Amino acid sequence: MNWAALTLLLLGVGLAEPASRVLAAASWPARDPVGGLLLWQAIGLSGGLALLGSGLLYGLSPFGTSTPAALPAAADSLASGQWPATFGAAHQLALLATLLLALRLVGVLLAVTVRTLRNRARHRDLLDLVGTPWPAVPGTHVLDHPVPVAYCLPGLKSRLVVSAGTLNALDPDALLAVLEHERAHLRERHDLVVLPFVAWGATAPFVRGMVGAQLAVAMLVEMRADDVASGCTTREQIVEALRRMHRASPAAAAGLTSFSVALDDRLDRILAPPAPLPGAFRVLVRLAALALVAVPVAALLLG
Repeated sequence: MNWAALTLLLLGVGLAEPASRVLAAASWPARDPVGGLLLWQAIGLSGGLALLGSGLLYGLSPFGTSTPAALPAAADSLASGQWPATFGAAHQLALLATLLLALRLVGVLLAVTVRTLRNRARHRDLLDLVGTPWPAVPGTHVLDHPVPVAYCLPGLKSRLVVSAGTLNALDPDALLAVLEHERAHLRERHDLVVLPFVAWGATAPFVRGMVGAQLAVAMLVEMRADDVASGCTTREQIVEALRRMHRASPAAAAGLTSFSVALDDRLDRILAPPAPLPGAFRVLVRLAALALVAVPVAALLLG
């Protein structure tokens, strides 16, 4: 179990910093946003499992050769108050560190989730008071405000929100592009994709790779939504919508949604979309994501 614990420790540290930094700087995810998002999610899940699993495997190593065998033995020792002679201070510290790390990771994730849900609920209540349902587009509310704004409010009771300024600034085709972009965020629940990385970055803001992961994932969900919108309208219409909103309100031009990214980067990619990744590479990315998750799970089960 000790070799497995060391392997998981190295894997967790490697995914949290150098691997995350390299992937955040890579250009290929722009050619396959779905694959990039799957790989990011695998890195986050595998990194967390590996860091927690390494401490668990080492701490339980005196009780058995695998986690399934060691856990019942450790429970019996705890109940009887009799510990193996090999269960020393290092093992105890490893288990304590694992517990503290788990509490930190889960605590931050819960705190971010609760805060996000509360903010959305307040936003939704306020929107129901000041917004006007738009019968032409069910689920859409119009704000009586001259500044062009368009965004989505995800959740079980999701909303699409546009301002009167947006309706005045955009022609029907450009408005359709905006709405399709926002529907993509809602339909594919991009908020749930981004949320764990917000928590991950908040857990260790001093680790550049983890902070970079949050920004990279936010960029990829915008790329994905742009691609979906391009399949329903045209790229020219999407670009025209962004440009008109930028001209009407530069302060709101960082993006059309709460997932704001650099406008120039988005326009460049929309107007000159990169060539899709070769099919073999796309399959390899997805297999790599699956393997990243399988490694710590297998190590925990087999020791």
